[in-house]
Amino acid sequence: RLKIKNYELFEQITNNNNSIRTTFHPDSDYSTFVGAYKPTSIEIPVRDVTGKVIVEDGNQVTENRIVYEFVEQAFLQAYIKAWKFYGDTNEEVKKQFLVIEEINRGNCAQIFGDIFQLLDRNDAGFSDYSIVPDSDLSRHVSKDLKDLNIANREKINAIYEECEADMVGKVLRGDVLLLPNNLYIWATMNTSDQSLFPIDSAFKRR
Repeated sequence: RLKIKNYELFEQITNNNNSIRTTFHPDSDYSTFVGAYKPTSIEIPVRDVTGKVIVEDGNQVTENRIVYEFVEQAFLQAYIKAWKFYGDTNEEVKKQFLVIEEINRGNCAQIFGDIFQLLDRNDAGFSDYSIVPDSDLSRHVSKDLKDLNIANREKINAIYEECEADMVGKVLRGDVLLLPNNLYIWATMNTSDQSLFPIDSAFKRR
C-alpha cells in the first residue's frame, strides 16, 4: 500500500522490530532490490605443487582471490526471514516488515520485475499466484529454506490445493516464490516533490 511519508506511523506499525528498510533512487533496479551475484574477495591458503599448505614462521601463507557470491538485497532478506518465522513456532507467527523509502524515486516496474505479480494477496494474506524465479535465485532460496520445517504446512497447502498439492514444498525448494502472510511491504513517498518515475494505477492498486 502506498502511504504519504509519516515517521510516527512506521514507528507504531513496525515498532522497529523485524524491519528491513531500503530506499529507491533512479539507479535502483531488480538486482539492487532482490539480489544478484557479485564479486567478493576471500582469503585462501597458498599451496605448493604437491597441494600442501605453505607455512612460514608457523603461519599459513594466504592470498586474496576474487569469487562470485549471491548477495541478498532488501526484498530477499525480508522474504527469507518471513518464511523462517513460520519454522520457529506452532503459535502466532512473527511479522516481518519491508519498508521502502521514496518509492516514487525509482522505476517501480524495473525494480520489482515479475515480483509485481506477488503483490496480489488472497483472503489468507498469501500471494494469489506464485512466480518461477531464475536459476540463480532459486538455488539461493533453496539453500536457505530447504531444511525448514513449516508447522502450518498443511494449512498453507490447502489454500492452493486446486492447483498444487505441495505449494510449501515448492517454496522451500526455491521452485517458486510466494509471499507469506506475515510479510508486510510498506512504502513511503513525498508528494510535495515531483515524481521522477510516475507510478501506474495497476501498481497503486496493489
